[in-house]
Amino acid sequence: MRVKEIQMSTESKLSNDYNKIEKAISFIEENFRSQPDLEQIAASVHLSKYHFDRLFKRWAGVSPLQFLKFLTLDYTKQRLANSASVLDSALDAGLSGPGRLHDLFVSFDAMTPGDFKRQGDGLKISYGFYNTPFGPCILAKTERGICHLGFIEEEEQVDSLTYIRDLWPGAVLTKKSRDIQSIARQIFSPGPANSNKPFTLHLKGTNFQVKVWQALLKIQEGRVVSYQDVAKHLGCPSASRAVAGAIASNPVGYLIPCHRVIAKTGQIYKYRWGSTRKKALIGWEAAKCV
Repeated sequence: MRVKEIQMSTESKLSNDYNKIEKAISFIEENFRSQPDLEQIAASVHLSKYHFDRLFKRWAGVSPLQFLKFLTLDYTKQRLANSASVLDSALDAGLSGPGRLHDLFVSFDAMTPGDFKRQGDGLKISYGFYNTPFGPCILAKTERGICHLGFIEEEEQVDSLTYIRDLWPGAVLTKKSRDIQSIARQIFSPGPANSNKPFTLHLKGTNFQVKVWQALLKIQEGRVVSYQDVAKHLGCPSASRAVAGAIASNPVGYLIPCHRVIAKTGQIYKYRWGSTRKKALIGWEAAKCV
């Protein structure tokens, strides 16, 4: 089997694994008071505990119980305390790290006032779908960069285009699966080979929204901050609600890591693509950085 075929097979397995991982996380959330054991969690997704343990380790790199530790309130509170100044310490700490921190290689190309006025009239947008380790996504780009990345369910492919059309009403959308999947593979496939490839984003947002999105890029993989931390970093300590609104309107998931912003209490919720997926993203990144 060729290297590319092996890679595609691995990607497909990780994406398929995610469906069961998501159901397992939901089961734990619903039954946390009874503290279900590994066998009970595995049974909730119709697997033996041995099969489930192997599946989970393939997806996350750690055991289910280790992964759950990353999602406990005590752990997230500790991470918040340790990451309090991460936004103000720039990015130098991550530059020499061994991990693939693609956030360090993302740049913005925000719309000009003229772009806003034209509402994307005549703009050419290519889009496609890709099976990520966190389920299917839709990814779209213009000649100037990635303009949308959102997680979807299989049956939402048609509806997922509505958001892009609403945001860029004058644009011409064309499906280009091969080009888009190549870009998505660079984003989601692990390994140092992709660590120095820059991603340019072509974003439509207010000045405040763009400032918030730029701040999120400073949150290193495996770290979390609060909405208040982001507001304070922007010099607007009382604007945490406005910050939350800007985060909720983030058009490019994962690359702009809005999933790394959680409540000041340490609770993980409120995510545009589902709170369970947010927990999966945070736990998956924490496992990579152990």
